[in-house]
Amino acid sequence: MTDASATDAILAINAGSSSLKFALYEAESLALLCRGGVSGLGAAARLEISGPLALTGAPPDCDHAGAVAWLLDALRRVPGLAVRAAGHRVVHGGRDFSAPVRIDDAVLARLDRLVPLAPAHQPLNLAGLRAVAEVWPGLPQIACFDTAFHRGQPRLAQLFPIPRALSDEGLLRYGFHGLSYEHIATVLPEVAGPRAEGRVIVAHLGHGASLCALRNRRSIASTMGLTALDGLMMGTRSGSVDPGLVLHLIGERGLSPGAVADLLNARSGLLGVSGISDDMRVLQDSDDPRAAEALDLFAYRAVREAGSLVAALGGLDALVFTAGIGENAPRMRATIASNLAAFGVALDPARNAGGERCISRAGSRVAVYVVPANEELPIARAVVHCFAEATSRG
Repeated sequence: MTDASATDAILAINAGSSSLKFALYEAESLALLCRGGVSGLGAAARLEISGPLALTGAPPDCDHAGAVAWLLDALRRVPGLAVRAAGHRVVHGGRDFSAPVRIDDAVLARLDRLVPLAPAHQPLNLAGLRAVAEVWPGLPQIACFDTAFHRGQPRLAQLFPIPRALSDEGLLRYGFHGLSYEHIATVLPEVAGPRAEGRVIVAHLGHGASLCALRNRRSIASTMGLTALDGLMMGTRSGSVDPGLVLHLIGERGLSPGAVADLLNARSGLLGVSGISDDMRVLQDSDDPRAAEALDLFAYRAVREAGSLVAALGGLDALVFTAGIGENAPRMRATIASNLAAFGVALDPARNAGGERCISRAGSRVAVYVVPANEELPIARAVVHCFAEATSRG
């Protein structure tokens, strides 16, 4: 607090493909002041907000930069509020950034070079950084990376079986959704007790989806790799495919690399297999057999990848579901869990249907939990930590 009348606050920004999510925290206690999002960017912008702090006005129909400008203007109009810094989710930090970093022109230029590895996310993340710099020059900004949580994985978990020179140049398995996994790792002791330090798989199941194996609450393996296209089947992303399929599409079908990228990123996954929708709610409500097959394949891929992580962990003590599908699709949770019964997973149907925190059956060898995702709180913590470190260094 700078004075008795002002509330120092940290702003966390998470720029998505057509939305801007944000949260505002009190700087000392990290108490939530408000959380919200502007969706429908580029079309009809819509604001959703909750928390004790009210923002006046509504965002215009705008792009990400316009949404950031509206948000900062709205925060400036709140009496007694002093935003001291902004933290941003940045999807790819590459091998150079294994921890949050304060943004300057040099850092921004290095992050620009990673755009080809995360073309659907990185440009929007960096657009948010640039928009804040333009609207509020001088406001300190911290970039927090989805890849950073996984950078301590064993070397073998990071390597592709490709020529060593390419690995040495940074073509590695990085893993993503790290801010979500960091939040789960932080709250796991209060959720799971002693099991938190054991062998845990976290299933971040949303429009983008991945799994992460934790031991002692640290990442030891994950299903995503160099890019966020690897691993599980997702809303519109294919997940893992035979590299020969890519070569076939280019060499035999005559597709350009750009067309293949579009096919695998935007026209595959639930949307591609069903031919109906990328929304699990729509597919679960459909009686079309193509919808059922898409859902079955989504679960199959999750179970198969989970089995590989059980092998990497040497067993399983707990399974955590998080993110939009993980939190809100009990039928999918039940399908995945039933196919992991060989590892000791047993759900309680009533607990699962009721969305309780612990949804495993009493006596289940593996405890199963549902934990809400929160990517903004780790960002706020990182901002506070960065400035505390800077202060301690003088």
